[in-house]
Amino acid sequence: MTKTLNNKAWFLVLPVFAIVAFSAVLPLMTVVNYSVQDTFGNNQFFWNGIGWFQELLDPSKELGGRFFEALWRTLLFSAIILAIEIPLGILVALSMPREGWTVALCLVLMALPLLIPWNVVGTIWQVFARGDIGLLGWVVNHLGIDYNYTGDALDAWATIIVMDVWHWTSLVALLCYAGLKSIPDAYYQAARIDGASRWAVFRTIQLPKMRRVLLIAVLLRFMDSFMIYTEPFVLTGGGPGNATTFLSIDLVKLALGQFDLGKAAALSLVYNLIILAICWVFYTVMTNVDADRERVEA
Repeated sequence: MTKTLNNKAWFLVLPVFAIVAFSAVLPLMTVVNYSVQDTFGNNQFFWNGIGWFQELLDPSKELGGRFFEALWRTLLFSAIILAIEIPLGILVALSMPREGWTVALCLVLMALPLLIPWNVVGTIWQVFARGDIGLLGWVVNHLGIDYNYTGDALDAWATIIVMDVWHWTSLVALLCYAGLKSIPDAYYQAARIDGASRWAVFRTIQLPKMRRVLLIAVLLRFMDSFMIYTEPFVLTGGGPGNATTFLSIDLVKLALGQFDLGKAAALSLVYNLIILAICWVFYTVMTNVDADRERVEA
C-alpha cells in the first residue's frame, strides 16, 4: 500500500516565514547595504566596497585595533563566565531536592534572577556595589580592601563577572536539573547494587545523561555572554577607560555615538559571523564527542 504524503500543512507555516523574512532578512540586507557605503551626512552615501572590512580586520588601523581589543575582552569574559557558571550550575543542580515541597520552592528561587530585566539587573548592581551606599561596596571597603568599580579596571571586571554569575547561573542549574530528573531510577539502583561511589555515579551516569542539556547550556551562555550589553553598560558604561568596553558596547558607541554607520555595519556583520562560527564549532565538537561515546557504548 502506497502512503500519500500531504504537504498542504506547509502552507500553515508560510505566514511565519514571511514574518521572519520581514523582521530579520530585510534589516540584515540594510546592514549589508550600509557596510559597503560611506556617508558625509545629509543622507548622502558613497560606494566604499569592502574598504570598511579591510580596515576592520587590519590591527594596524585605528578601527582594526579597536575591534581586536574589544574582541579579546569579550572572548575573555565569555571564557571566564563559562568556566564559572557551567560547573557551578551542575553543582547547584546536584544539590537540589528530587521530591517533596522543597522542589517547587527551589525552582521558584532559581527562576527569580532570570525574571529580572537586564537593565534592572545593571541598576541593582550599580547601587549594590557603590562604596558609599551599596551594601557590597561598603562591606568590601570595611574589610580593608580598596574597592571602586568605577575607577579600577580589576574591580569593574570582578563586579561584572559576579553580577553575571548571579543573574545566569540559575539557567544552567535549571537545565541540568531537568537532565537529572530525566534519568530513570533503574540506573541509580544498579549503581547502589554495584557499590558505586558518589563520584562514580556522577561520572558514569549523571554527566553522560546531562550531556545534551549541557550542550544547550554552553551554547546559550556563550551567545548571551558574547553579546552582553545592557548590564555592563548600565553598570560601568564600558569603563573605567575602555576596560569593560566589549564588542557590543563598542558597536553601539560606533553607530550611535560617532554615527559611523558604514563602520558599525561592517563590525556588526563580522560580529555576527564570529558568533555563528564559534557556536558551530561548539555544536560540532560536542555532538561528535557524544556520537563517539554512544558508538563505543554500543
